[in-house]
Amino acid sequence: MKTLNVGMIGAGFMGKAHAMAYAAMPMFFWPAPAITVRKMVADVTEEAAKDAALRLGFESYTADWRDIINNPEIDIVDIVTPNDSHAEIAIAAARAGKHIICEKPLARGAEESKTMLDAVQAAGVKHMVAFNYRRTPAVALAKKYIDEGAIGKVLNFRGTYLQDWSADPNSPLSWRFQKSIAGSGALGDIGTHVLDFARYLVGDVAEVMATTKTWINERPVQAGGVDKLGTVKSSDDVEKCPVDVDDEVLSMLRFENGAIGSIEATRNGHGRNNFLTFEVHGEKGSISFNYERRDELKVFFKDDPEDRRGFRTVYTGPAHPYGDGLWPIPALGIGYGETKIIETYDLVKSIVDDTDVSPNFADGYRIEQIADAILKSAQEGRWVSVDEI
Repeated sequence: MKTLNVGMIGAGFMGKAHAMAYAAMPMFFWPAPAITVRKMVADVTEEAAKDAALRLGFESYTADWRDIINNPEIDIVDIVTPNDSHAEIAIAAARAGKHIICEKPLARGAEESKTMLDAVQAAGVKHMVAFNYRRTPAVALAKKYIDEGAIGKVLNFRGTYLQDWSADPNSPLSWRFQKSIAGSGALGDIGTHVLDFARYLVGDVAEVMATTKTWINERPVQAGGVDKLGTVKSSDDVEKCPVDVDDEVLSMLRFENGAIGSIEATRNGHGRNNFLTFEVHGEKGSISFNYERRDELKVFFKDDPEDRRGFRTVYTGPAHPYGDGLWPIPALGIGYGETKIIETYDLVKSIVDDTDVSPNFADGYRIEQIADAILKSAQEGRWVSVDEI
């Protein structure tokens, strides 16, 4: 069986999820299109990289990500670093002929994303941006229903991503609160997932009208090199630095196909953990999804008899997208890790079969165009065409 050697750059929370997916993918999708070998991992120091190799099951390690790019044995470069390093690493990997998967958002904005897209297209390598939530079986089932015409012409999309991990002003100044590293705040970090849902389910976005807000203007500087995501400091008597990105974003959308919609993203919604949702309304029915209940898809079909009309709940299982590779009983339960396993399977299959994979860097670039249009709209107080970006 063919093997593909993976070099992963970054070993934090997302590195853990990706490493698990490489190990587990053949267990779920057998016979696998190829076996993914965890060959080399890079982290910020030699000690951190060595620990990552032991913890995540990689054969070797390095403190210099360029060692992965220059290693002729590496087939796939996996980028799970902060946003400001995505472009440099991806462009180098493309020029070295490596296939690439990059965590979202693709970069800090459209201009930077375009350089990455140009590089992978010139090199002819496979490329994926890791919007893994669309690979939740219930979301893929919603896409199937829409494509089949089960709810008719789509009229409206409403999407949210609400969290509260940074609602405490004493939570540390993660790189996610720094424009020079992240590019934007809640918009880039979580709002782009909702934009990916919107494009995946409805179609491309033509225009936006938005507002943004930064609720907490400064945060405690964190000690050490590890990003303390969601960790709350107990003391107010610490050095603080400014936050220069958005905490919250609201935007109306006009789609190219005539549908309308809205997205909302915040990291200051007390009581919301990972409240990633959408509703899609069509001429013949509606679909509703909440990631916190990720095995369930709620559907309403207008053609049901009058005495049976109402939302029904479909519990995903073997009969649904990716179901034959997951668990044998509907509603047995999937988690975040399984979406990464499915993502890995689709990437590896595209490499082996030499087919296109989605979402790719072109999708990532388009989402960054939309995100930049949202920021421009919020700044200028007007509808902004995405093609202005």
